[in-house]
Amino acid sequence: MTVAGHLKRVFFEKEALDYPLGKQIYQRLKDEGHQVQFLRSHNRVTGIPGNNPREAFFQGKSTLVVGVRKTLDFAPCKPSAHYQLPLVTGCEGICEYCYLNTQLGKKPYTRIYVNVEEILNQAALLISQRKPEITLFEAAATSDPVSVEPYSGSLARAIEFFAEQEYGRLRFVTKFTHVDSFLELDHRGHTRIRYSINSDRVIRAYEHRTPNLQQRLQALSRVIEAGYPSGVLIAPVILVPGWQRDYRELLHQLADYLVYSLEMDFAFEIISHRFTARARSNILEVFPQTDLPMDENTDRKYKYGQFGYGKYVYTDDLLEEMKAFFTEEIHRLFPQAVINYVI
Repeated sequence: MTVAGHLKRVFFEKEALDYPLGKQIYQRLKDEGHQVQFLRSHNRVTGIPGNNPREAFFQGKSTLVVGVRKTLDFAPCKPSAHYQLPLVTGCEGICEYCYLNTQLGKKPYTRIYVNVEEILNQAALLISQRKPEITLFEAAATSDPVSVEPYSGSLARAIEFFAEQEYGRLRFVTKFTHVDSFLELDHRGHTRIRYSINSDRVIRAYEHRTPNLQQRLQALSRVIEAGYPSGVLIAPVILVPGWQRDYRELLHQLADYLVYSLEMDFAFEIISHRFTARARSNILEVFPQTDLPMDENTDRKYKYGQFGYGKYVYTDDLLEEMKAFFTEEIHRLFPQAVINYVI
């Protein structure tokens, strides 16, 4: 599955053609038969149709924008890293619960930034300022960059860059399977590749236009064979009747695919489902028939987040039950794996 199969329109910032990567992407898109429209700024994209929120959303999801990242101030990225690494914004996947649905506007197109060397030079500066401490960068905070890696090659370049950094490390998480360009790189263990996985039921119900669980686990196995530090993000954990059975089955499938060994550098991140009032409103506009559980009066409490707004999370009792379940099951099946957090 690649972005090419879903593309309905492509926009280019004219300045992007001043960069080798911009020229390369432009030529490939033209060779594939895509018509390219030019614009002055990747932040002001007109020409994406949509007469209602649902139509606008899906048209945006079928739009690719190629531009230059002007702002090189890297946002923080708690709890997984010190900074975001902004190589791509957006994602071609259509996950009903995705928090990006409230951050990327009504027409959430995917942006590739072609000034990769400038972005990496800024990362080098931040690494230098914090050394001798290790500085972690997350390349998938506001995107799934693997979905467009066949066009951009940005992650492969970043992996090579971080291999040379004594005090810098890269990490990213993905649902997509375009990992071929990573497998032969001399990464030196400085990049951690994690896969976002969930139960078969959640993937089928809510994670549209993404690879299935088997395809993700196959790609993760290839990454591990290539010697990368790795892991999985299980998110969002949706606590509906039968959730223990579903997630126990998921962990067993993971164990079967990975042929887990004590030598593996493997980590778990587990995040329960949560939503804001704004997210719920946006989701219901785009997916009016969704059965995603978003009733704030059922098994939920209101919690203020680190960015000053509140969200609905599961009650303390349910979260404790979830934490105990995953801790026990993971330690049994993956005795040497690290659990970074269960939240």
